[in-house]
Amino acid sequence: MKLLYLSCHSILEYDELRIFKELGIDVFSHGAYHNPQNLDDKKRPPLNIPFHKEFSDTTLLYPKENLDPLLVKWADTVIVMHVYDWIWKNLKKLKGKRIILRTIGQNITNDEGIIRQLVREGVEIIRYSQRERTIPGFAGQSYLIRFAKDINEFGPWTGEKMNIITVAQSFKQRDFSCNHTIFDKATQGYPRKVYGPHNEGLGMDYGGCPDYAGLRDNLRKSFMYFYTGTYPASYTLNFMEAALSGLPMVALGDRLGNSPDFPGLQTYEVADLLKRYEAGLTGDSIDELRAKVKQLYEDKALQKKFSKNIREMAVDLFNKEKAKEQWKKFLKV
Repeated sequence: MKLLYLSCHSILEYDELRIFKELGIDVFSHGAYHNPQNLDDKKRPPLNIPFHKEFSDTTLLYPKENLDPLLVKWADTVIVMHVYDWIWKNLKKLKGKRIILRTIGQNITNDEGIIRQLVREGVEIIRYSQRERTIPGFAGQSYLIRFAKDINEFGPWTGEKMNIITVAQSFKQRDFSCNHTIFDKATQGYPRKVYGPHNEGLGMDYGGCPDYAGLRDNLRKSFMYFYTGTYPASYTLNFMEAALSGLPMVALGDRLGNSPDFPGLQTYEVADLLKRYEAGLTGDSIDELRAKVKQLYEDKALQKKFSKNIREMAVDLFNKEKAKEQWKKFLKV
């Protein structure tokens, strides 16, 4: 198989390219990993995947909206991460290829209408959460494959740093979708850190933007994770990494976790997962969340229970080996 992968998110790109490499697929990523040893975005390490220099050199000349005809000719399968416009603008070029749209949790009703048109054109849809079915006008799916990670890279939780942490990009600037205000009010008075790029304006709360090894170390050693979600996502990659690290967690409940701007969407899945696996506490108001933070901060037995359960939940749901078998079945490799 010769797989062309069009990426809009470098961390998910890193996770999925590793799976395709392990399946023996010859993959070229038109994204951060177009040169897998010299990255445009260094949030994750380089990868030992094939380097197609002839295509890498033309990524600026031929952006994802207007693919290199030679690259299209080379590929027999195309996976597009989220941005369906890349399919529409290349549809004539891609005729005869297997085209797969991979959702990442950012769809609303308008997107589903456009996806329905893509399905009529023969495009297959890989969903990342069963909660996407709640989107009004849901356009269906070909298969469901959750995001996945190497479970052996995370944990074990030690918790010697007493900080309440979260990981976010441009957290305060994106308050409308990432809920910085809720984090700020619910954790006020506790030692806390926010990790991730473009958070320098948070002052003493800013923990920096560590590399991959440093991030995993902070997740393992921090005391508690406060999960704010990202509207309208069902779950996010930082939730997965915190859970795999065994980090005790307080998260937004269903009411706060689902966007008030899209009242028909009930896509947020984290509160349900934490309750189902008895793996964390949730709240649907600032006062309730503050009470949950206090409860978990002071209860060592509960911390230990949640650390064990949230790790087991994440291994069950987000194990790369499980996702690899699903991709193998779906791609027929």
